[in-house]
Amino acid sequence: MPSFPETRMRRPRQFDWSRRLVQESVLTPNDLIWTIIISDGSKPRDPVQSLPGVDRVSLSEVVEDAKRARDLGIPAIALFPHVNPSLKDAVGSEALNPDGLVPNAIKAIKQAVPEIGVIVDVALDPFTDHGHDGVLVGDEIINDISVDALTDGAIVLANAGADIVAPSDMMDGRIGAIRKKLDRHGHHNVMIMSYAAKYASGFYGPYRDAIGTSSALRGDKRTYQMNSANTDVAIREVALDIEEGADMIMVKPGLPYLDIIHRLKRTYQMPTFAFQVSGECAMIMAAAQNGWVDEKRVIMESLTSLKRAGCDGVLTYFAPKAAEWLS
Repeated sequence: MPSFPETRMRRPRQFDWSRRLVQESVLTPNDLIWTIIISDGSKPRDPVQSLPGVDRVSLSEVVEDAKRARDLGIPAIALFPHVNPSLKDAVGSEALNPDGLVPNAIKAIKQAVPEIGVIVDVALDPFTDHGHDGVLVGDEIINDISVDALTDGAIVLANAGADIVAPSDMMDGRIGAIRKKLDRHGHHNVMIMSYAAKYASGFYGPYRDAIGTSSALRGDKRTYQMNSANTDVAIREVALDIEEGADMIMVKPGLPYLDIIHRLKRTYQMPTFAFQVSGECAMIMAAAQNGWVDEKRVIMESLTSLKRAGCDGVLTYFAPKAAEWLS
């Protein structure tokens, strides 16, 4: 390639139209999944103090949010529950309640807004009194017992009408077990979005506040979530999940793991998603509220960086804001 002055890299940057013409990564509302906290509390909307701009919402309000998502061109929403502590126990049995908060939310949304995709976590931690993603015996999370509970929970969610179930626990073998049980129960078309590379991260704090597990969590989750220093293990984890039947893979968190997203997309060419988690969003909003950064510019830059790294879509609390700005 000729060097300066024959080559002037700034030429295409002169005008808005020329910058748009040569733009490599394009973010649209189709790339957004709106993450929503639902609650069985008495308030229609209850602000999450550690996650500025995000509310816990009631069943009636989540239906309104689903309608808003549809109107903004957001293809899917993802639901995460905050339940009364009285419903929590050592094994997360509320996750198996067909008349629980999440199944009822799925039914209400699919009845009112059938064209919106509904993604739900297959998870025990919102329903355990110890805040872990599996069945805790002594100080140990028991893998196979936890997988049995998760597969039963997946059936409850699929029966309620979930379009995508997303196992978020990082137990070994859970994707294959869930796929087999879904198929045995006639849910051949229910998709699995695997939390395939979920790291033991410090960025989950505001979310744990939002679902009420931060004060209950005993110890940490490093015996099952991944070490943030590791890359190669993500390749192995994802390979296993794909082999077991995952339709889509997810990396969580997003921004600190752009290298993981890029490597996984290049390696597998699978539909690849990132979860822009609560801590990422809270940092941006706190800085914006203090006037330290431009809220719109930084949100859009962060989402575009995830798209640039290889994401086909992003789960984010910023989805409605971003969709409005994009329109």
